[in-house]
Amino acid sequence: MGLRVPYLVINPKSYLYGEELLDLAKFADQKAKEYDVDILFTAPYVELKTIAENTKYLTITAQHMDGISPGRGMGRIVGEMLYNVGVRATFLNHVEHKITDEELEQSMAKCKELGIQSVVCANGINDAKKAARLGADIIICEPDELVGTGQTSSDEYMIETNKAVKEANPNTQVLQAAGVSTAEDVYRAIYLGADSTGGTSGIIKAKDPKQTVDDMLQAMLKAYKDRENKK
Repeated sequence: MGLRVPYLVINPKSYLYGEELLDLAKFADQKAKEYDVDILFTAPYVELKTIAENTKYLTITAQHMDGISPGRGMGRIVGEMLYNVGVRATFLNHVEHKITDEELEQSMAKCKELGIQSVVCANGINDAKKAARLGADIIICEPDELVGTGQTSSDEYMIETNKAVKEANPNTQVLQAAGVSTAEDVYRAIYLGADSTGGTSGIIKAKDPKQTVDDMLQAMLKAYKDRENKK
C-alpha cells in the first residue's frame, strides 16, 4: 500500500545518532500526527529499533537493504531483520551506496516479499523509467551530481521525470529531492507534481532543524492544496 500523498522524507544519513537523532525523530513523529501526514524517517541501522520503539506515526526507513534471506551473509543487511525491528521502507541505490542492477532487482523483490516500501534512487530519466517498470514503490528522481549541493533540479527536469515515471508505472510514487534545502524548494517540488520531497543537509545543518521540518511540512501541504486547486 502506497504512502499518503504528499509526504516528506527526513534523511539524517550519518550526521546524527543517539539522543540527538532520537530527539529529531520524536519531533517529526509529533508533526506527523499534528498534520496527519506520512513522514519517512531514515536512520543508521543501529538506531532503527530505538526510533521505532519511541515513535508511532513515522515510517521507519533503512538506508539500504540487501536482497538476501537470513543465513550466510557476513556484514549484509537482511530484510527480515529490518522488518522485525519496525522498518517499513528502505532506500536502494543511493549515490552514496550504489549497487548493481542485479542487486537492485534482488533487493526490490525482497521488499515486495516482506511488505517494505522500496525507495529507489534514479540518476536520470532512463534509470527512473527502468526502476518504475521493475515495480519500485517510490523513485527518487535526483541527478547524482546535485545530491548534497543545495542546487535543485530544474522545473523542466522535475516535470519530465514525474511524467516519465507515471507513464512507465502509474502505481510508482515520485520523490523529487535533489538539493532540496528550504521550504521554498519543498513547495516547488510538490507544486510541480511530485508526490513527495525531503532533505538531509538542509534540515540537519539548519540553525533550527525542528523549525525547518515544520516549515517544510507547511510548505508541502500548501503546495499540494494549491496544485489541486489549479486543476
